[in-house]
Amino acid sequence: MLNRILSASVIAVIAATPVAAQVGGTAAAPQIVVTGNGQATISPDRATIFLGVQTRGATAAAAGADNARRLRAVLDTLRAVGLTPDQLSTINYNVSPEMQYSPNGSAPPKVTGYVVTNTIRAELRRIEDVARVIDAALGKGANEVSSLQFFSSKADSVRRAALAAAVADARADAETLARAAGGTLGMLLEVSSSEMPVRPMPQVMRMEATAGKATPIEAGQQTVSATVTARWAFVVGR
Repeated sequence: MLNRILSASVIAVIAATPVAAQVGGTAAAPQIVVTGNGQATISPDRATIFLGVQTRGATAAAAGADNARRLRAVLDTLRAVGLTPDQLSTINYNVSPEMQYSPNGSAPPKVTGYVVTNTIRAELRRIEDVARVIDAALGKGANEVSSLQFFSSKADSVRRAALAAAVADARADAETLARAAGGTLGMLLEVSSSEMPVRPMPQVMRMEATAGKATPIEAGQQTVSATVTARWAFVVGR
């Protein structure tokens, strides 16, 4: 459910009387300039999980073979729980040596083994699947969950709701200022927006292996903020 929150901030009121400014001998029309702020919140309905398998071996080939076997089991399990090929992708594969260094630097470093890391991205279309996917992957050999991000498939609608709230906020302040200055609000002359992009919400993963219990996941809510600056003509009261 989408909720709207309004807050206000007034930039300035310009020219309260027609004689306050002269431009080329002609009185400048008085104006009111106001900034309005709006927010919209929405519950995320999608998630992205970054899962990895890290293995070690005496040789790069041995570490790679073990990694491939374990990751294949993870992928087979994720497909079995309902993920389709377009929801799974490899984002990183790394092979690096493990080095041993002498305490005083008297001997050259030597390779003691190799580490292979393979990381995949799982795109989930239902928040309810997050805990099940994580537990299934960990149970089949995944030993890294580097990131979990929540986002909404309705990002455009929440962005527009924040903009609408900001415009309503600006107009309410402008009307209050106009009345307080002894006049009324005229026609809208200009409006511009400044809004924060809707970014995925990162979630720091802290997981414990608890037999028989699903990993607890709370998606929370996303908040999008928008600011508009609007300029109206000020109609002096008579």
